[in-house]
Amino acid sequence: MQNRRNFLKNSLFGSMGIGSLMSSSAKAAEVHPKGWDKISDVVVIGLGAAGLTTAISAAQNGCSVTIIERQPAETVRPNTRMSGGMFHTASKDGDKAALKEYAKAMFSGENIPWKKEGEEPVFSDELAQHWADYLPTLIDFMQSLDPDFKIRLGRNHAEGQKSNTAFPNFPGAKDCGYQAGRATYRDRSVGNYSTYNLPKKETEYGEAFWRCLMEGAKKYPQIDIVYSTRAKHLIKNDAGEICGVVADQNGKEVRFKSNKAVAICSGGYEYNKEMRKAFLEGPGVDGWAFYGTLYNEGDGIRMGMEAGAGLMKVGKCAARMIWPLPVRHNGLRIGTITPVVGRGHSIVVDNFGNRFAAETLITDDPTRYFFYKEAVQFNIKTLQYDRNPSWLIFDESLRKSRPVINFYNSVCGYNIVDYGPRDNSDAVRKGWILKGETIEELATLIKKQEENCGRMIPENLVNTVNRYNAFCEKKNDEDFGRRVKTLQPINEGPFYAIPLVAGGPNTKGGLAADGQRRVLDWDYKPIPRLFAVGEVASVLKFVYQSGGNLTECVVLGQVAGKEIAKLKNLA
Repeated sequence: MQNRRNFLKNSLFGSMGIGSLMSSSAKAAEVHPKGWDKISDVVVIGLGAAGLTTAISAAQNGCSVTIIERQPAETVRPNTRMSGGMFHTASKDGDKAALKEYAKAMFSGENIPWKKEGEEPVFSDELAQHWADYLPTLIDFMQSLDPDFKIRLGRNHAEGQKSNTAFPNFPGAKDCGYQAGRATYRDRSVGNYSTYNLPKKETEYGEAFWRCLMEGAKKYPQIDIVYSTRAKHLIKNDAGEICGVVADQNGKEVRFKSNKAVAICSGGYEYNKEMRKAFLEGPGVDGWAFYGTLYNEGDGIRMGMEAGAGLMKVGKCAARMIWPLPVRHNGLRIGTITPVVGRGHSIVVDNFGNRFAAETLITDDPTRYFFYKEAVQFNIKTLQYDRNPSWLIFDESLRKSRPVINFYNSVCGYNIVDYGPRDNSDAVRKGWILKGETIEELATLIKKQEENCGRMIPENLVNTVNRYNAFCEKKNDEDFGRRVKTLQPINEGPFYAIPLVAGGPNTKGGLAADGQRRVLDWDYKPIPRLFAVGEVASVLKFVYQSGGNLTECVVLGQVAGKEIAKLKNLA
């Protein structure tokens, strides 16, 4: 009983802020309670690609596994499931040494001559070796879980092509045999339509990727998934080893014992307001939005820090500029993908009505995953974020021709936000999309929006649109060099606008972890029997190629599962 009282006394229970959490981490989760509600070799926190792969790998190597998932079974929607389903692979005939060099460049950049400081030089070599070892067999691994699973290579990813890399000037890019594609069970693409909850063989995108991993988990009866259970704290034994997890299960405290290790695969901190303010660039609350699961609240980062974990590049994100919908969760705006950015009949302007870049950069790979840097640019003269929000301006022809959003993934594809008809009419009716009969009227409406703070200059926007239309006629964007085929005028009224802020699918920085995915303290010493895989400890610290997050989950989940299985059981 005394142990139980001490455990409750020393646990933080989510009440501390970031600063106090770091200063108190050594006090947390140190007492080993006598009673356990469930015992298994491995406890995995999270049911996304990272958690499922880690569990499958551990089971394949003889372990019993309990996966703790916060969401209810009926509506579980991790980031993996809500994603576009992009992932990387590599030709089996490719140069593995080149593949390792390319991976090291993405993770750390230390092998790039002009890069002054590597992002993760201590562990990058081992991590890059894992990438080179596992990537050529990644499809084999997925199809071993479900033979019906397929990859649809992108338009620029042809079979037999020597290499297709987002960073062709990086070391190893030419000869590494890199490929990337999209998960599917279908023979033909479904297009911009959701396959959420459809029969497996009709699914595509992240739905197909997650279903494949779930099919794999079903093959191992020693994997038990416990839903509606939120992991709260790690437990250490008297020797300082992580030996279990305390969780909340529908208001009841439950304790899971691990004979070998705990793996944190709980995702990022997209919907934790305090972490966003602490870690993200620019205005962390209303200056950002995310379009993945609403359940990523930084639980894994908090638990790891309580146990003494260090942090690495916590401000890193897979981010671009997206539409922050006027719908909130935890006081934070829910975002959605805006694939029409960079298409004809549209431009992007700052809060004053001025273009500032070629709009195609916002949706091109790889520039789209760095474009958020433009959104959080700070004007040192005025002390303002001139481009946060920015504004997508478009005309009636675009409004009628296609949805402003993606329906196949993100919050609108997974019944979190009801967007309405594909012609965007409901969003206009509700005022989510601003509508003006003229550009000047539209500018006046933007100026009245709270987030614009009265900065829009109507004559600026009128002149900007006129200048852009002239470029369309010339077939030459003289200001920013936008792709010619996207130069179509904004000339059919009425006219429309939506705000754009920094954001994307997920955060990437978090717990410090080594090549074996062992969680480390601030001195790079492993915290015994604690591992982390996925967004909570992403290896993509320097740059990001589309599909990288799913890839690291499946590659490094296999690594972590094997490493955990090697451990001797606790006494």
